[in-house]
Amino acid sequence: MRAASKMSEFDKNKRVVIAMSGGVDSSVSAALLKSQGYDVIGVSLQLYDPIEKKPGCRVKTCCSLDDVMDAGRVAKKLGIPFEVIDMRAEFKEQVIDYFIAEYAAGRTPNPCIRCNELIKFDLLLKKVKELGAELLATGHYARISEDEHGRKWLLTGLDPKKDQSYFLFTLTGEQLQQILFPVGQLEKTVVRKLAADYALPVAQKHESQEICFIPDNDYVNFLEAHGVAQQPGEVVTVDGTVIGRHFGLHRYTIGQRKGLGIAWKQPLHVRRIDTEQNRVVVGERNELEQFSLTAGRATWNSRPAEPEFRASCRIRYRHTPAPCRVVMLADNRFEVLFDTPQTSVTPGQAAVLYDGERVLGGGWIE
Repeated sequence: MRAASKMSEFDKNKRVVIAMSGGVDSSVSAALLKSQGYDVIGVSLQLYDPIEKKPGCRVKTCCSLDDVMDAGRVAKKLGIPFEVIDMRAEFKEQVIDYFIAEYAAGRTPNPCIRCNELIKFDLLLKKVKELGAELLATGHYARISEDEHGRKWLLTGLDPKKDQSYFLFTLTGEQLQQILFPVGQLEKTVVRKLAADYALPVAQKHESQEICFIPDNDYVNFLEAHGVAQQPGEVVTVDGTVIGRHFGLHRYTIGQRKGLGIAWKQPLHVRRIDTEQNRVVVGERNELEQFSLTAGRATWNSRPAEPEFRASCRIRYRHTPAPCRVVMLADNRFEVLFDTPQTSVTPGQAAVLYDGERVLGGGWIE
């Protein structure tokens, strides 16, 4: 397969919109595209209203107003047009409201995947043509390959420590025809060096791993400020023994160990969140292990035709893909049967399937 990022003569001089977050990766992507001969337009998305900083609160996010200003400075340095697109209403409806509703329902959402699916690679991709461009580029660490029939496939990023293919599993073959990932074949250390070589004003900027719209990563305070009520209930062991009290299901995630406030002979972890009985079910680490999961609302980029097939499955970002057997179910669902048990299988997170470095597709853990 030929790597799509190796630009052909046909691609040169095409107009491309680069989504600029104000970080190093998208800034270097913009610089690379310009150096390769593309007609580059930089855009930043205004996704939410700025949050008032409280004393002692550390606001370190992506897509903030400071980040938009950084993106503008990079665009000026590169000499490319730059504009800000207001998507606050769409982001609130599709990402923030979804985030709140999922936690209220006892699930742990992944807003970054949701944003990629519905904002960046749907709404923004549609605006590319309005800007007179043919392609959309981002600073994601992923790659796109092309087979002999011209079909595009999503691959993992070259740098395994930065690979972001997990967040992009919803991309379809049709969308991949219009997308570029300029830094996907680079390691992060190389990207940092390129930022310095290009003298970009964000070359030394730190990156954030936090949820962009939540200050200081305090999601509990955010949820409660947005109407998720504290409803105390029981903390129980796997066999139903009551061993403590909780102060709202939204305060807990599967696998959580700290903050339980329960003395036990062994460290306890959250095993399950029982919304019907308003209970947090806890257990020792070995009780977190599961041999299977089911996932729904599947999206496929390269699904095998067979009703059962071998793959590897990643159940969260940074999780090492685990060998498994996949069984297709009705209603766009599938079951994953792991070769070895996996811990902290979390409803609301994504189960992404791989064949080596190729992303097959994925779904949402039920």
